[in-house]
Amino acid sequence: MVLTMTADRYMAFSSDPLMDKQIYDLTAQNVRELSKLSVASGIDCDLEVNGALQVLGTPDDVRAAQAYVQKARSLGMPVEFWSRQQVIAAIGTGAYEGAFYDPNGGHVHPMKLVRVFKAAAETAGAQIYENTTVAHIEDGPEHTLHTTDGHTVKAKSLVLATNAFTPGLGYLQNSILPLHEYVAMTPPLTEKQLAGIGWKQRVPFNDNRTEVYYLGLTPDNRVHIGGGQPSYSFGSGTGEPAHAASHFVQLRQELIRIYPGLADVEFDVEWDGVIDWSLDASPSVGRTGTYNNVFYALGYSGHGVNLSSVFGRIIADLEAGREDPWRHYPFLNANLYYVPNEPFRWLAAKAGLAWYQFSEG
Repeated sequence: MVLTMTADRYMAFSSDPLMDKQIYDLTAQNVRELSKLSVASGIDCDLEVNGALQVLGTPDDVRAAQAYVQKARSLGMPVEFWSRQQVIAAIGTGAYEGAFYDPNGGHVHPMKLVRVFKAAAETAGAQIYENTTVAHIEDGPEHTLHTTDGHTVKAKSLVLATNAFTPGLGYLQNSILPLHEYVAMTPPLTEKQLAGIGWKQRVPFNDNRTEVYYLGLTPDNRVHIGGGQPSYSFGSGTGEPAHAASHFVQLRQELIRIYPGLADVEFDVEWDGVIDWSLDASPSVGRTGTYNNVFYALGYSGHGVNLSSVFGRIIADLEAGREDPWRHYPFLNANLYYVPNEPFRWLAAKAGLAWYQFSEG
């Protein structure tokens, strides 16, 4: 999903609604920039901006969404509240009480989007060295990067575009939790199967739980579903998670709950990945290091497909000395909530995940 806003402000106003509107405009405009970049590169990344839905599970959620939409529209944000009947007409399922609709959201093929970025970078003169793993960084006026194959790289500026893997390089270790997320995808549905579940509008959607589920349709009519309960590995582990199979069982159960007509459809492919999560779901972009020449962006908490591109633009300006346009944004050099060291980190993560599971049923 390609979403507007930051995760902590998505369908939720902060104490500064005017800033919320600015962030909405910035992120909505960036979706359009992604589309332009795709066209300029000549690479179709399957970016469809048909809007995005946040579906609502309870009458209380509906009332909160209606209040949010009323205030958002008064500020000029073109969001909508959809009734249960509108949701059924659009995506077929009667599992929800209503939805929040953002016309500036959408979905994309993420690997194809990476190819768009690669082409744009190389066109601009960047040299890209794939499969070159950095094992250690010596911070200094000029950084020295040591790779796992024994080479060294010198750099005056360093950008940490490493998301959940950033603490493994010795930076921002108490800022994020690396969480394993799980995604699965069906084979292409036939026109009869697609008609049977009633998914008429090609709009992706996620629910409004903390342990969110999110679904979308690919151009060849595969249904993909991700989310649910993530997992955390002791020591901020980013390797293969334990008990992954049980998470894919949960995804299948949720898919059938939403679309009972897919009960006989098995998953065609399953995978997992690691996301970076800040304790309050807020992000941060800025500079760090002894010599103030290490640039970073992290804490996307599920909104990284669009927001990482926005933050890439900010980092480019920061490195070039153009900080002024971004100074008033709350995520610039933001101090994220402190994440404790082990074993308290593991205990806190497990307790938090258990509480979410209990409270959201």
